[in-house]
Amino acid sequence: MIDLLTITNDPVLAARCDQLEGMRVFVDLERDGKAERQKGLDTFISTHHVEDVGRIKAVLKKTKLMVRVNPLQLDKPELTRAEVDAVLAQGADLLMLPMFTGAREVQAFAGIVAGRAPIVALLETAGALESLDEWLGTPGICEVLVGLNDLHLSLGCKFMFEPLLMGHVDRVAAAAKRQGLRMGFGGIARVDEGVLPGRDVLGEHIRLGSQAVILSRTFNRLGGETSFEDAVSAIRAAEAELTLRTPGETEQDRVRVAGLIRQLSHGLKVPA
Repeated sequence: MIDLLTITNDPVLAARCDQLEGMRVFVDLERDGKAERQKGLDTFISTHHVEDVGRIKAVLKKTKLMVRVNPLQLDKPELTRAEVDAVLAQGADLLMLPMFTGAREVQAFAGIVAGRAPIVALLETAGALESLDEWLGTPGICEVLVGLNDLHLSLGCKFMFEPLLMGHVDRVAAAAKRQGLRMGFGGIARVDEGVLPGRDVLGEHIRLGSQAVILSRTFNRLGGETSFEDAVSAIRAAEAELTLRTPGETEQDRVRVAGLIRQLSHGLKVPA
């Protein structure tokens, strides 16, 4: 079962997630530099605060709570140390490191965490991709997530899912498997929604042995004809169905999805 990661600081939604299997709740503290990086894109800029970690942790009985901290500044490690200490004191189960470019940052972050919580490395820069083999074995890392929003910008791509087309996600999946680490990538819309439909994205997760995916903001919407719980149930049904594909069917889907990504990328402009 793939972990479905829900970004929220809403205790009500977090409690609903806690009633479902295979969920992970995700408080997002990252703001440093994000507005400038993703200028002009319809992406999420967090308004979460350290105090939200404790508020969300208080309603979770079985679901893990992950916290994305701000990027590490090698010349100001005390800022990261203070933030890490604060979120751990509030009950974070896992810590996510974003926007690193090489092994020095990962190793420094692992030194600050010092084994107090597992680390999720968010690979979202060209430098992190290039130096993958240098940092992947850093003690303390339990999982690698490929952040397609920032990675495609860093690589100069036109469309969020182009790194998947280019084989970069396949490479990360293979490297993580060699290290015995969990991996995941990107975001996912509801099963039959999204520019690249959720079902197609899910099929690629299963092909690559992914174990985690972030639910999109549109997935998390409340209200409407289909409830959040029903949308998760649809994902689980599709996951079970796609897992039963033959190798030939999986390859046919890979080729079809690659063609769709290629078509979508040709119809989009490079972000300014």
